[in-house]
Amino acid sequence: MRRAPVKANSGLRLGSAQISLSALLLVSACGGANVRTQEQAGWPAVSGSNGGGRYAALTEINKDNVSGLRVAWEFRTGDYDRGRPGETLTAFQATPILAEQTLFLCTPNNQAIALEPETGKLRWRYEAKPNVAGVYESVCRGVAYWRDAQTPDANGRIFMGTVDGRLIALNAQTGALERGFGESGAVDLKQGVGEKVEAGEYYMTSPPLVVGDLVLTGAFVKDVQRVDAPSGAVRAFDARTGELRWAWDPVPPNMRAVNAADMKKGQQLTPGTPNVWGIMSANPENKLVFLGTGNPAPDHYGGPERKGLDYFGSSIIALDSETGALKWRFQTVHHDLWDYDVGVQPVFYQHRAADGSTFPAIAAGTKLGFVFLLDARTGQPIFPVKEMPVPPSNVPGEQASATQPYPTLPEPFLPQPVTRETTFGINAKEKKACLQAFEALDYKGPFTPPSERGALQYPGLGGGINWGAVSIDPERRRMIVNVQHAPFTIKLVPRAKAGAASGADLVGFGPQNGTPYGVARGPFLSPSGKPCVARPWGELAAVDLDSGKTLWRKPFGTLQGQAPLIGKLLNWGTPNLGGATQTKSGIAFIAATIDNEFRAIDSDDGKILWSYRLPKGGFSSPMTYKLSPEGRQYVVIAAGGHGALGQKAGDSLFAFALPQ
Repeated sequence: MRRAPVKANSGLRLGSAQISLSALLLVSACGGANVRTQEQAGWPAVSGSNGGGRYAALTEINKDNVSGLRVAWEFRTGDYDRGRPGETLTAFQATPILAEQTLFLCTPNNQAIALEPETGKLRWRYEAKPNVAGVYESVCRGVAYWRDAQTPDANGRIFMGTVDGRLIALNAQTGALERGFGESGAVDLKQGVGEKVEAGEYYMTSPPLVVGDLVLTGAFVKDVQRVDAPSGAVRAFDARTGELRWAWDPVPPNMRAVNAADMKKGQQLTPGTPNVWGIMSANPENKLVFLGTGNPAPDHYGGPERKGLDYFGSSIIALDSETGALKWRFQTVHHDLWDYDVGVQPVFYQHRAADGSTFPAIAAGTKLGFVFLLDARTGQPIFPVKEMPVPPSNVPGEQASATQPYPTLPEPFLPQPVTRETTFGINAKEKKACLQAFEALDYKGPFTPPSERGALQYPGLGGGINWGAVSIDPERRRMIVNVQHAPFTIKLVPRAKAGAASGADLVGFGPQNGTPYGVARGPFLSPSGKPCVARPWGELAAVDLDSGKTLWRKPFGTLQGQAPLIGKLLNWGTPNLGGATQTKSGIAFIAATIDNEFRAIDSDDGKILWSYRLPKGGFSSPMTYKLSPEGRQYVVIAAGGHGALGQKAGDSLFAFALPQ
């Protein structure tokens, strides 16, 4: 049930501090007054822990009382795209962390913010003021926290990556720059990744990963630009000084990798290598870090110009956290021509074998809607993976892989294949337009190679499963997965027609300089902007981790706000970005859909237990915490819209709790 927040002079919106008659009736109907459970839980990393599980062992909010959730507070950051000419698109996708009894988060244009966690009151704000020239979309998905174990009396540090390619260290208590880190509090991440880095071509969108006394960074590298794009290497910096400790240069075994010692002598990392733009994870006990890689430059043409850099492309990688040495790799797509890169955080968990024993494992989702369950010690699949034949390329100079890996369990969350009969339109005119567009494209399933004629890519380059990843309940041994089915088109443009210039990142023309082809890509939509493929366009599912079997799978999202009057009734599923968070009480909290709803889901059967319509889309992952046994459990979500999805931008951070 929803409650309208009350405006306060502080700029926050605070829920009523007293229980109204209607609230008392609601509590009574939900099984009695709320009793504080003797538990507490923090949220020290963006995904709840460095393992990435997005889980909290909290039960105060449970299936009996979740319908009583209401807004406890709302904080407005003030940092968002207002649609003015020349303004950079923003997406407020940050998940706060909780450390030192404070919430820490970042905004799209790299303001670092500290809040009082039970009221939402501002404690401090630091503005990095990045140069956003050339930036496709300003986004910062979170920050990381570190405390020096050698000097326990010292303040902790907050690390934030910026959209102009810096790693910044801030004092957690004051928000001031830690001047002893790097150059006056920052490290220039563009140094060493290429002889020339264009504006907006290389920057962090995901939070750094803190492991021990090291801060690990990957980066977004702008798609479809050039063969010699900035390096996709992962680097580790000393959390105290900012000194480079190690670098993992993702080149094949027959090439010499550039290391940290080389870089200190002025050598550049290898250009065009697969990058790591998603959230990384770690298992400190085994001194391992896990990361998902992108495909090598330039995305949609993989001829000889790639120089064999596919070796680590679109893969799950395990590195030694102390040295950066490779431990294992598992490739999810061979010779990726589709931008099916792994932006999904690999999630660490304990897998239970048939004999009852357990061992460390990784759940790795992909843009195809595949989830690979891997032994975290070796990278070997826990359930069989089959190499299936896929269509060849008809493009001169291209050698598409003859097979691609398909997991057997969990069963792939692929949409049904597109046919003449299944092309969709909301009326006869729309159906006809979609059918004509489909017949003009190449399509032979999810691995249809790009072509000069144009190819239908389904799932599209946005997923499948995107950076929001999966959520794991370690007690129920259950995984929650949200998937979108958003079709795209990819058309190669011969160089004579393409020219050589910069171009768009996601939708539009990309030059792919240094190859025989540029590329034009965009969503496969009807004239009214609806996907030209069969419903559902988004799904939510639960998987039993021990057996790998899907427990339930349902459409996720309605057309509320998209279809006048009846949109809320059209439970067709929608494109979605962000992820779920689970709690010990068997609830999964998730927003992610374009209908702006924030939902509480029963993880047993997928039933919606509660929902609240946010003012802007919640395209982030929620977090939850309880500061003390006497305190309240809060659930927090950023409602910031998403400019690139055509959703209006916003700047709200909402906290929900049960009535006092």
